Amino acid sequence: MNKQICLLCAALWSMAALSAQTGPWTKLFDGKTLKGWNQKDGQAKYTVENGQIVGTTVANTTNSFLCTNETYSDFILELELKVEDKMNSGIQFRSLSKPDYKEGRVHGYQMEIDPTARAWSGGIYDEARRDWLYIPNINPAGKKAFRIGEWNKYRIEAIGTTIRTWVNGVPVAHLTDDMTAKGFIALQVHAIYADMKEGMKIRWKNIKIQTKNLKSSALDDIPVINLLQNDLSAQEKAQGFSLLFNGRDFTGWRGVHADKMPDRHWSVMDGTINVKPSDGSETGNDIVTLEQYGAFELVFEFKLTEGANSGVKYFVNEDFDSGGKSGIGLEYQILDDERHPDAKMGAAGNRTLASLYDLIPSYKLEKRFQRPIGTWNQGRLVVYPNNIVQHWLNGFKAIEYERKSNIFDALVARSKYEKYQGFAAGDKGNLLLQDHGNEVSFRNLKIRTLK
Repeated sequence: MNKQICLLCAALWSMAALSAQTGPWTKLFDGKTLKGWNQKDGQAKYTVENGQIVGTTVANTTNSFLCTNETYSDFILELELKVEDKMNSGIQFRSLSKPDYKEGRVHGYQMEIDPTARAWSGGIYDEARRDWLYIPNINPAGKKAFRIGEWNKYRIEAIGTTIRTWVNGVPVAHLTDDMTAKGFIALQVHAIYADMKEGMKIRWKNIKIQTKNLKSSALDDIPVINLLQNDLSAQEKAQGFSLLFNGRDFTGWRGVHADKMPDRHWSVMDGTINVKPSDGSETGNDIVTLEQYGAFELVFEFKLTEGANSGVKYFVNEDFDSGGKSGIGLEYQILDDERHPDAKMGAAGNRTLASLYDLIPSYKLEKRFQRPIGTWNQGRLVVYPNNIVQHWLNGFKAIEYERKSNIFDALVARSKYEKYQGFAAGDKGNLLLQDHGNEVSFRNLKIRTLK
């Protein structure tokens, strides 16, 4: 009996300690009324039925939002939802409505609800502001978590600059961002578009929040989108990432075929690497990493000016004679496809943005995901230990191929690289940023080795 009492006391103590660590849950919905909520923007219908908030689409109206009267900064939110097939919706958080911003338009972070084949549920969208911030394409397991036609449990942790989402206990998105620190929570009914129609319904229940003594969930291994400049989040560090550019100077870099940085064109300003323009004829001032890499994952951001051409090269071999021009290696092409003539050269578009230059053309993104010239794009380059290589652009996989394969060798034999014996066949090589005579900027260069 004494042993049972001790075990019971220990269990009660553990439960009390856990409660003290995480803080109490507060219900945001009383199950009977919409007390504590107000509607903004569109005219979709919000009702209470059987302990659920029900949102119903209405024709000829904009996106609608049922918003909390209270605003929240750091919190953990959980709720359950069920939505009809092909009906788009979302959970707004840290969101705002200000008279001086698009006439009061609701804007801010949104955890996506997407019961379509696209399967972006749990991704993070920036409503009426920056568009998509975390597209779950980079997290295939997360894309499978949502259950169409069933109740789904959503969880959001917004603690400091770290924003994480789960669907049915599966981690989907991990974002680091500091644009908005506080705002309301809202339940969205999207305006009717595509396969949506009037009268479609989404249901929410068991809506609760924690705001005190918050305890973050354990780190996991899903990819992080970090929008802070030249910063490593705790999860990125745990995954083995390090900064390839420190945001201050060119430590870790040198000129190609040289032991120091070039004395022209390159500069660091406001945490970015900048390549100054020339008349277009002076090229070859490329810079390379001091270290060489084999299997790795590189993430980087780049910004083009109109008509600009550049690239990120990998498996660069300085034993090859480039005739005073760019170092020789595989190239993730960076190009203004609309204005630079190189886009129409090569074969089948294999010199366009995100292509493997002169070898494999990239899949082209929908217009809305092709960020305009003069804005930042995110590139991601993955070389797996089995020589499978991927180019990613703004959350979309642009190409995938196998280095050293028969097909790859055949492509090289029909390209401008055919004269370089053993091109891109090394186990390791330098990474390179290209000076093509045009103004281009880079930032947030991060790398980890893969095993």
